[in-house]
Amino acid sequence: MTDNNIKTFEEAATFHGHVCPGLALGYRVGKKALEWLDANRAEDEEIVAVVENDSCAVDAIQVLTGCTYGKGNLIHKDTGKRVYTFFNRARGKGIRIVEDYVVMESPDTKALFAKSRSGAATPEEMKQFEEIRAKKIKEILSAPDDTFITAEETNEPPPAKARIFETLRCDACGEKVMAPKAVRLPGKILCRDCSEKQ
Repeated sequence: MTDNNIKTFEEAATFHGHVCPGLALGYRVGKKALEWLDANRAEDEEIVAVVENDSCAVDAIQVLTGCTYGKGNLIHKDTGKRVYTFFNRARGKGIRIVEDYVVMESPDTKALFAKSRSGAATPEEMKQFEEIRAKKIKEILSAPDDTFITAEETNEPPPAKARIFETLRCDACGEKVMAPKAVRLPGKILCRDCSEKQ
């Protein structure tokens, strides 16, 4: 793998909108996946990512790996687990990564986090919170992989390539819907929203 196209953490943050520990974790997972698969960022569907959560980490994974919903090579398997599986179609390789970063937070830090999220933190508390968060991000970005990442080869086949479906028009609202998502009733085609109103 050549790393001349490895995106930086700053590029991931620009895409995501801010820096946070979850983004840093996803950055490390995406980087590990590319290294293990011996792959560059996907231009099309060369790499597939199956993510099992919808956390901030997934934005970093998209930026690093080039796996996106629009290309059909980012698949959300909603288990809520911090598990990510990547496939390199050309090499027939797959890797399952479990992220297990352990956050040792005191009750005071948890309370500070809650106050910052609710908007109740004072400027001094926000400064303290940002310092704690910056330290945590730095720690994640520099920690050895084996301290929080478990990576194992998978023999699962990669998901099928993205398919392009016919577009239909809902007979009730007039909005377009992909054919496999349309609900067919006698004499009409409906989107799911309109079918639920029947």
